[in-house]
Amino acid sequence: MSETPAPVPVEHLRFAMPPVHETLAEERQYRKERLAGALRLFAQYGYEDGVSDHITARDPGYADCYWVNPFGVPLADLAAHDLILVNGDGQVVEGSRHVNQAAFAVHAQVHRARPGVVAVAHSHSLHGRALSTLGELLDPITQESCAFYEDHALYDSYTGVIVDEEEGRRIAAALGARKAVILRNHGLLTVGDSVDAAAWWFVTMERSCQVQLAARAAGKPVLIDHRSAVATREQLGSDLVAWINYQPLWQRISRTGPDAP
Repeated sequence: MSETPAPVPVEHLRFAMPPVHETLAEERQYRKERLAGALRLFAQYGYEDGVSDHITARDPGYADCYWVNPFGVPLADLAAHDLILVNGDGQVVEGSRHVNQAAFAVHAQVHRARPGVVAVAHSHSLHGRALSTLGELLDPITQESCAFYEDHALYDSYTGVIVDEEEGRRIAAALGARKAVILRNHGLLTVGDSVDAAAWWFVTMERSCQVQLAARAAGKPVLIDHRSAVATREQLGSDLVAWINYQPLWQRISRTGPDAP
């Protein structure tokens, strides 16, 4: 009796990577669709808290202009055509709705301080807010939290709703070259070289906050040692890895939203 031949390996496997766009118009539409999808995902995850949640995406063609969700519009309903374009001074230059001025007091300053950042995400998520009240950083207690090891900061101040540029500049300075900052008594802010990366860092940072709070409540968490935490961050902490991790979330949210094909 002859043996069954072994299966032949597939020669051409598909693996998603960030696309390269031929025109500014294509790149702009891509960013807007990803931004609308990320905002809908935030709503689905329960991050939406009134009008306090926002993600911005740098326009690829206009200097110091950013796409953002309009003030007062539910995140779950957003499509790419609902987004507004706002300049760094907080003035709407495309669209017919208002912008959250408190959002732009921070976002514009972060974008200006970090020219390589495409997207900035901030939301009043439950566990991020809870951890922020402790005035401390994430501990390296899980593989996921190691992505933020020595790569996030604490803005150790609270002065109320942020409405002035100087406060935004101080937050941008605290963030520095890192991927995230914990705003004390306020919540989380993350950045990325794509909308997908910034959104993924927010989602996984919120989960890491939840794990840290739960572990503290149960006992004394065992920290991952410095060398291992750094090595894990080098493996998992890049914006490319964040983009790749985000793709299953994007695929799910893009199939059901108003921009779905």
